[in-house]
This record gives sequence, C-alpha cells and structure tokens, in this order.
Amino acid sequence: MKPFRFLLFLPFFLLAGFAYAGKIDTVNTRSAAMNKNIKAVVITPDSYSDKQSYPVFYLLHGFGGNYRDWATRAPQLAQAADRYGMIIVCPDGGIGSWYLDSPVDPAWKYETYVAKELVTWVDKNYRTIASRSGRAIAGLSMGGHGALYLAFRNQDVYGAAGSLSGGVDIRPFPQNWQLAQRLGTYASSPLNWEEHTVVNMLHLLTPQSLSLLIDCGTGDFFYDVNENLHQLLLKRNIPHDYITRPGVHNWDYWVNSIDFQLLFMDKFFKRSIKQ
Repeated sequence: MKPFRFLLFLPFFLLAGFAYAGKIDTVNTRSAAMNKNIKAVVITPDSYSDKQSYPVFYLLHGFGGNYRDWATRAPQLAQAADRYGMIIVCPDGGIGSWYLDSPVDPAWKYETYVAKELVTWVDKNYRTIASRSGRAIAGLSMGGHGALYLAFRNQDVYGAAGSLSGGVDIRPFPQNWQLAQRLGTYASSPLNWEEHTVVNMLHLLTPQSLSLLIDCGTGDFFYDVNENLHQLLLKRNIPHDYITRPGVHNWDYWVNSIDFQLLFMDKFFKRSIKQ
C-alpha cells in the first residue's frame, strides 16, 4: 500500500512545483530601423495583473544563439520571474549582431532595436515600471558584451547591467564571430574596433551611475579580458560586483551564474524603486 500511496500523491507534488511558475510567451516585436519583425520570449510572473507595474530584466543570448536559448536552457527563469515579481524579456539578437548599430552595414541596427524599439514595445504591451529604476539588462558571451555596451551608452534606459562570460574586449579576436562583418576588419577600420569595445567605454561611467555585476569562469577564453575590465573599473573607482570561479564557456556555467544575476537585479529593483 505504501508504494501505491506514493504514486498516488506524486502527481500532486509535481503539479505543486509548477503551480507558481511564470508564464512563457513567444511574441513578435517590430524594428522599424531594420524593417523587420523580431521574435522574443517574454516571461511574466504568475502574479501578473493589470493592478500593478513590474520591473523588467532584459536577457541577451550569445553568438549563434537565439531568443529561445535562455528559456530552454535555464528553465528556472519561469520560477524566478514569479519569485522576484519581474518580467524577463529575451530578444533575438541575430547570429552575430554584437547588439550594436553596425558602422559598416546599415542593415544591422541592434542597439536601436534593443535599447529603444524593444523597450518601447514592452512598455506599451505590458505593465512595466517604465524608467531606468525598473530596467536591467544582462547577457552571456556576445550578450555580455551587448548588455554592458547598451547599458553604458543608454544609462537613461537601464539602471543595472550584468555580464556572464562576456566578450568585454573584442580587439584580441579580430578573426572571430563575424566581428569583421559588423565593424570592418581591424586592419582597415581600427577606430571602429576601439570605439565599440566595452573596455574602452569606461569614461561614460561615474560612480553609482550603474549597478554592475560581472561574472566569468577562470577557465574561460574571455577570462583575461574580464579580469582586465575589473582592474580598470577599480582604478576608476567604479563600484561593481565581480565573480570568478572555476568554469569554462558553456551552459553549465551560465545556468549556475544566472541565479546570481537574478538575485542581484532583484536587489537593485527593490533598492531603486523605493527611492
């Protein structure tokens, strides 16, 4: 009888585990700058209603990925949206956009899309806290570069930013990840590379201008550039959280890291929204 009773109650416990997860939707957004529709995943908390407004956490995928990556690989996001009472938006950034407006290819305007058009669309279609105190952005690899790049350049839009294994200095990688297609070759267009790499944009920051969390595994090929960014931020007295631990450039690391990012962003929202 005991085994039978266990099997009888098992579905109840399974249902209870999912009863308080956020709702995951795939939506079509519009980029007028690129004249195309772009898909995104939007995760709303189970408590979502028209009677309150919610902070929004934008989460960017890496090179070769797409808008489905985070929701597929990190299923805890649905529970986190409900636990923290936040909306999570995972846009599609193309195979290798690097989340910038390309100075050599006018068809690629992903800074305009993510930092302006997408934010406007989300604020129009969801109950959001439509200010920098209610917006944060993070991403992995190419998306880690993108999150810091967009936040540094659009501090009126985002109040916090995070990077997981981010390509925060692209200059050591002139032959990789379609960067030359977005910026021109390093040999022919070195200024483009200097102006569009995160590590050269710290002059845009002042102490407390952004809440920052930077995370990279010690076995990651981006570890050295992240460590250099950390040291430069220290020299400029820019407060930031910096996490390193054993790990490489893979989803095992990022699925673990995203929990720290979510907690960090939740603390930012609670602190800034009260002010």
